[in-house]
Parts: sequence; C-alpha cells; structure tokens
Amino acid sequence: MKRGGILNAELNAAISALGHGDLVVVADCGLPLPPGVPVVDLAVVHGVPPFAVVLDALLADAVFEGCTAATESEDTTAGDLIRHRFDVVDLVTHDELKTLSRSARVLIRTGEATPYANVVLRCGVPF
Repeated sequence: MKRGGILNAELNAAISALGHGDLVVVADCGLPLPPGVPVVDLAVVHGVPPFAVVLDALLADAVFEGCTAATESEDTTAGDLIRHRFDVVDLVTHDELKTLSRSARVLIRTGEATPYANVVLRCGVPF
C-alpha cells in the first residue's frame, strides 16, 4: 500500500512508464479523446475530480519541464490555474492543442467542466 501520492493504479502505471520528453494531457471532460492514445478516465460527474486537483497531484508526483495550453484559455479561470503553476506556458490555438494531444503517451480525463481546462505537460527528469 502506498503511503501517499497518486493512488489510482491505472494512473500510477501510466506515470511510471513515462520518459523524458513524453507528453501527458490533463483534460476537461469535453476535450475530444484522440484515437490510439491511452486514456485514464477519472471523470465521475461534472466537476469531479476538478482539473486543479488532478494537475497538482501530477506535479507533486512527477517532473515536468514545460507545458502547452490553448490561447483561448488566457483570460479564463483555467488559464489562471495553469499560469500559477508554471513559469512559462507555451500557447497554441485550441485546435492545435487537440492535434498535439494525438502524440501524448497518456490523456488524463478529469470531470472539469470549465472551458479550456486542458494542458499538455512535457516530462522532465529529476536529475
């Protein structure tokens, strides 16, 4: 039994398999799921679990060297959440973000129902 951190077995396995440069998408419940990309679906109902809780759990458990969000998120609650967690946020259009998500190693679907609460994380290394 783990002492703490992410307890979801499927999400734990996906994180353990990541390497430097791999992409991870944390998505709201409305982002289209790209074909061929493994999905860890955490969504229960709208709002549960929230985007911020899942993102914070990932940031505490793994190393990410960068992130990409949609330009449309800039003046939104979701954009504020992302900017407060990263020094630099690369911005692309929402359509480009959906295209980028096709190259992710895993997509984590939250229950978030806030528009543009999506981020693509790029894995780093702890050394």
